[in-house]
Amino acid sequence: MIHVSNGPLVPVLTAPTAAGKTALALELGARFPLEVVSADAFLVYRGMDVGTAKPTPGERARVPHHVVDVVDPWEAYDVTRFVRDAEAAISDVLARGRTPLVVGGTGFYLSALAGGLPTVPRADREVQALVEADLARDGLDTLLAEVERAAPRELARLERNPRRVVRTVEVLRRTGRVPSDFPRTPPRFSYAVTAFTRPREELDRRVTLRVEAMFAGGLLEEVRRVLADIDARGGERVSLQAIGYKEVAALVRGETHE
Repeated sequence: MIHVSNGPLVPVLTAPTAAGKTALALELGARFPLEVVSADAFLVYRGMDVGTAKPTPGERARVPHHVVDVVDPWEAYDVTRFVRDAEAAISDVLARGRTPLVVGGTGFYLSALAGGLPTVPRADREVQALVEADLARDGLDTLLAEVERAAPRELARLERNPRRVVRTVEVLRRTGRVPSDFPRTPPRFSYAVTAFTRPREELDRRVTLRVEAMFAGGLLEEVRRVLADIDARGGERVSLQAIGYKEVAALVRGETHE
């Protein structure tokens, strides 16, 4: 849902991984007075550069990027903070007479920015730990069945994503409601969304090339460093849920094989 309010429409550019969002944003930035506001859940982490295909310092010097390198990998960062940071950046860019271009592929972040923040209660770590234990013991389907009994419509939103399922079951057990039952806050700006993709075979080929480039560019070493930093500080591990990082982290820990 996109909320309509007074004020300029803020453009949004979204596409699947490796479709070419960054390259297109940089090309547009060379032609127009715009600044990128990232809506990627993992570009916020400092030092996670290779595995997130983060724009290089040179690219960011040519076209300013916001909501990038905001926190360290062991620190907490959530959708509420993202919306606050993104709206502050949009306001700042507009105040300087330039155009903010929201670019990203994290659907949850884009939905919260354009449609408003969910008012779901903050996570209860103790309840989540119990749900995670149930997941480990009984499997994902058992938790999905619990959700289905309460709200069958919620299954499509979950997409069998374990993190979403754990969060949904946690909220359900605490409140008797699923997250989609809670209203959203009104967003600060209105948005005009442009989404694009590429033919499936071409997209698959681009993903393969990107993965090869990441490993050649030091992804393994980057993951080892991030793991060591998080372990040394005992901090949050949400950053390691990024696609690529969680798989390589499992390899580094010896939980899987090459």
